[in-house]
Amino acid sequence: MVEPRGTGMALITLRAADEVRASQFGTAEGDLDAEMVAIARAIVAQRTGSFDPTTYRDRYQEALRELIEAKMKGQPIKPSAVSAPAPVIDLMSALKRSLAQQAPVRVGRVNKEKRTRAVSDRRQASLLLPVSGGRKRKGQPDEELSTAGTRRRRKA
Repeated sequence: MVEPRGTGMALITLRAADEVRASQFGTAEGDLDAEMVAIARAIVAQRTGSFDPTTYRDRYQEALRELIEAKMKGQPIKPSAVSAPAPVIDLMSALKRSLAQQAPVRVGRVNKEKRTRAVSDRRQASLLLPVSGGRKRKGQPDEELSTAGTRRRRKA
């Protein structure tokens, strides 16, 4: 690490030589894919450019210089306006408020009168498959459903 000391600079070694270990990466075995190498070179060439530090402004340094010059001239220094941070929204309280605004939902059994029967979509009648079985309709003979395997028990 290099740091200023008086009129010069001091160089400090952050790690001793015996503290630095060799990398634990394996070596590439075999040949590299030539197509992948060409793609990598094209990407690097496309992203490579010249760096011009004059295109960037250090606003902190500029503001610090202005502050120092104002102090040297004896001008009063006015603090810059600090914007207030946006209020933090408590998500849990917002959720509780929104739930309190909704009507309570009843959980339980629905009366048979309130049940609606699912109506099949008439536009897709050609896609519906005929299914045999189900409820016994009026006029059907009892002998079809009288076998022990197809008889269902009613729950009491």
